[in-house]
Amino acid sequence: MKTLVLTAHPDLSKSRINRAWYDALSDASNVTTRDLTTVGGAEMRFDIEVEQTMLLAHDRIVFQFPFYWYSAPPVMKAWMDQVLNYGFAYGPGGDRLKGRELLILVSTGGPEHSYHAGGYNNFSMAEFLKPFQQTAILAGMTYLRPFVAHGMAVATQEQIDENVPHMLAYLNDPELDPKVRQARLLKQLEDDPSLAAAVS
Repeated sequence: MKTLVLTAHPDLSKSRINRAWYDALSDASNVTTRDLTTVGGAEMRFDIEVEQTMLLAHDRIVFQFPFYWYSAPPVMKAWMDQVLNYGFAYGPGGDRLKGRELLILVSTGGPEHSYHAGGYNNFSMAEFLKPFQQTAILAGMTYLRPFVAHGMAVATQEQIDENVPHMLAYLNDPELDPKVRQARLLKQLEDDPSLAAAVS
C-alpha cells in the first residue's frame, strides 16, 4: 500500500507534534509526504495536474494538520478547493478517487475530555470532522477512523516521542478499513467454525 501524506501547517518549524509526525512519515517506506504550505507558497496556489497525479499514484491519502477553530488550516481548504474539482473528485466522470482511502491525522491543543457532549467544546472529534467524512463519501473514498492526538499544547517531549510510533503503526494498519477486518474475521470463522460457537 502506498500512502500520500498532505500536511497542512502554517509553519512546521514551530510545531512539535506535527513536525515529529512529518519527519517520521518522511522516513517511512511507501509513504510520500508533502508540506502544502511550502508547495502552495504564500498565495496557496497548486499545480492541479501535479496534485491529482500524486493522488492517483497512492492508495491511502492522509490529511495531517493541527485543529484550528474546529477545522484545518486555510492551506488545506485551498488545496481541496483547487484539486478535488468537478469531473475529477465528483460530478460526471468525477470518480477518479473511488476506492482510495482517506485518513485524518490531527492534533488538538485541548485534552480529550473536552471533546464530547457537555465538555468544553461540546462535540466529539468525529462530529467536528464530518465535512472531511462527507468529502470522502462524495468522492467515493473509504473514510477511515481518524488518528487524534489530544492535549498537545501541554504535552511533554517524552509524550510526543511516545506518540510517534503509535501513529506510524496506526497509519500502516491494513485493517483500518472495517471491510478488510470483517473479511478476515469471516474467513477465520469459515476456516474454523468452532470460533463461532465460542462467541455465541
